[in-house]
Amino acid sequence: VQLQASGGGLVQAGGSLRLSCAGTDRSSSFYTMGWFRQAPGKEREFVAAISWSGESTLFADSVKGRFTISRERMKTTVTLQMNSLKPEDTAVYYCAAKEGAIVDWVEGYEFWGQGTQVTVSS
Repeated sequence: VQLQASGGGLVQAGGSLRLSCAGTDRSSSFYTMGWFRQAPGKEREFVAAISWSGESTLFADSVKGRFTISRERMKTTVTLQMNSLKPEDTAVYYCAAKEGAIVDWVEGYEFWGQGTQVTVSS
C-alpha cells in the first residue's frame, strides 16, 4: 500500500489546516489509518487514527477537541481536520496504515506515507 499525504503549510496560531492521505491501492480502504507527527529533536508521536469502517476513532490527548479524523466508507482517502492550531502542533505529519484494530504506537503500522510539514506561528 502506498500512501500520499498532502495539505500541510504555514498557519497562524488559532488557525486551521486540513491534511489528506490518499491510498493508491484500493485495498487501503480496508485498513486502519493513522496520523503521526514528529517535531525536530523529538520522537514520532501518535495523533489520531480511524478504523476502516470509520466507526471508531482515537485521538491523542493533546489534540482532543481540536482535531477530527474522517473517511468515507470504502474510500481510500482519510482527512485530518486540525482546528485551533498551536505552535506546539508544528511538526512533520505522517499518515500510516495497518490491518486490524486501531493502535497508537508507531511500530503497529505497516505502511507509511511521506511527511507533510505543518508550521504554526505564534
